[in-house]
Amino acid sequence: MNTAPAHQLLHPANWKPAIGYANGIMATGQTIYVGGQIGWNGQQEFESDDFVAQVHQALTNIVEVLQEAGAGPRHLVRLTWYVVDKQEYLARLKEVGAAYREVLGKHFPAMTMVQVADLIEDRAKVEIEATAVVPGN
Repeated sequence: MNTAPAHQLLHPANWKPAIGYANGIMATGQTIYVGGQIGWNGQQEFESDDFVAQVHQALTNIVEVLQEAGAGPRHLVRLTWYVVDKQEYLARLKEVGAAYREVLGKHFPAMTMVQVADLIEDRAKVEIEATAVVPGN
């Protein structure tokens, strides 16, 4: 499978720069949809109740699912984040950014973050859905 990204960032020239995300991405290839990943490990066990640790684990889970298709973070075109506490997200944004870069590098797809009342797993503080596109051969 070809692993070179075939993405074009979509950013109107007269808009302020997007920092840490893309306003839009155009991509061609095989699409991978990753269901919402939470901060537990592959054995469905939480190793931490810390928000940033759960973000790190959820992103790691996404990368592991992508690897099953021969893909990686560079193929991500969209992330949707669901958090139960927007204020914690904002207060710890630098730590979240560091965890993000550690797992996904400096690849910033189109992103949305939404505060929700709750997640299915009581201990979960964040859930992240992902879409990736791997270019065709």
